[in-house]
Amino acid sequence: MSKKRGLSLEEKREKMLQIFYDSQDFFLLKELEKSGPKKGVISQSVKDVIQSLVDDDLVFKDKIGTSVYFWSLPSSAGNQLRTVYSRLESDLQSSKKRHVELVEQCNELKKGREESDEREEALAELKEIELKYHKLKEELGQYADNDPAALEAMKYAIEVAHAAANRWTDNIFTVRQWCSNNFQSAKEQLEHVYKEVGITEDFDYLEMSPVPLSSVGD
Repeated sequence: MSKKRGLSLEEKREKMLQIFYDSQDFFLLKELEKSGPKKGVISQSVKDVIQSLVDDDLVFKDKIGTSVYFWSLPSSAGNQLRTVYSRLESDLQSSKKRHVELVEQCNELKKGREESDEREEALAELKEIELKYHKLKEELGQYADNDPAALEAMKYAIEVAHAAANRWTDNIFTVRQWCSNNFQSAKEQLEHVYKEVGITEDFDYLEMSPVPLSSVGD
């Protein structure tokens, strides 16, 4: 019987991201190390996998007191997608500009000249830039705004993030009501604490207006 193949790094990253997306909650590292094996990721590799996701801005972490918490939402993937798209677009434009410059340089070198080292170097660089240009163009096509699957994924991510934000808002209102019921004599102190952490009188649930799919990637 053949030995079962282990997960690749990318597969481990996808498995760990799924834990965040399914729960939409905050985790300590030790909690992730317990949840990882349920997804096929051994606990010893969880820390490195999570760190790689943090490095790519797909998972976020913050220190609260003495503990470090990790979290991620599907919208994080959408933001990363837009970041990659912008970088590829910038690289593509730079390559286009350099391509034009090299073509012009090559044409100038052809005028009344025999073969030269400068011309050979320019042609070699031109060939390299052309290859890079086509490669970047292919990669850019993967992030095209008219890709229905990508747009639908972004729309879903926005909806999930909106629901999560309102769920936390509901939790805040519940805690605030509990404090008011149990610490009635400290009303002024509680109001002061609320303002310090950003819970003002206009704090309320988020409303999400319909967003045309064509504008998601803008």
